[in-house]
Amino acid sequence: MRIAILDDDKTQLALVSTCLISAGHHCHTFTQGKELLHHLRRESFDLLVLDWQVPDLSGLEVLEWVRKNVAVAVPVPVLFMTGRASESDIVDALAAGADDYMVKPIRRAELVARVNALLRRAYPNLQPAEVLRFKQHTFDPHTCEATLDGHPVEMTRKEFDLAVLLFHNIGRALSRSHIMEAVWGRDPNVPSRSMDTHISRVRSKLDLRPNRGYRLSPVYSYGYRLEQFDPMGEPDNKTVISQIESNAAADA
Repeated sequence: MRIAILDDDKTQLALVSTCLISAGHHCHTFTQGKELLHHLRRESFDLLVLDWQVPDLSGLEVLEWVRKNVAVAVPVPVLFMTGRASESDIVDALAAGADDYMVKPIRRAELVARVNALLRRAYPNLQPAEVLRFKQHTFDPHTCEATLDGHPVEMTRKEFDLAVLLFHNIGRALSRSHIMEAVWGRDPNVPSRSMDTHISRVRSKLDLRPNRGYRLSPVYSYGYRLEQFDPMGEPDNKTVISQIESNAAADA
């Protein structure tokens, strides 16, 4: 999963990042709150780990901005990680929208366990399964085989991984960097157009059209989103377009 970590202590930042990378996550580190907000306007993350006391913009201010401006089908989970241990501080963080709270010094095993627990609650569809089923589509993660209406769909491994990522995040706008990292890793040599080509192929091969109950569309200056529709043609994931997208468009 894609995790953003905010802490002005570079030693602590490296420790947390190393722990979570060793648990299989992709980590992006920030030492300034404003720098993180800049990326949050343009990129999507699966979880945020925030230190409270950051000189330019506190973790609490970042959290308040996220809860006010990032309106998505699945609110991004937030773990507070700070040296402030008073009951009033914990209450303030939880009241502002934090999902969990850890007091420094951080214990590595506990950190990984809390992060994984938050991710399980926020993204239950990501839990291991023999076969992933989404109405007329199925995906077998063990064999990398996909079907549509019970018929096999021939897909490359990258197309399969991209399709599974999109279906796991129905209703959620994923930034281009998020998609690139999840499917291609951090390979700087992958052309940007490669993603667009794969998106087009997945849309065609899986017949992702509104009259079939889905719409896979670009989000201007941001990335892509897969939406699911009910028989009346209205989105049934009750997605509210993220303020992130509006900000990204305004900044473009």
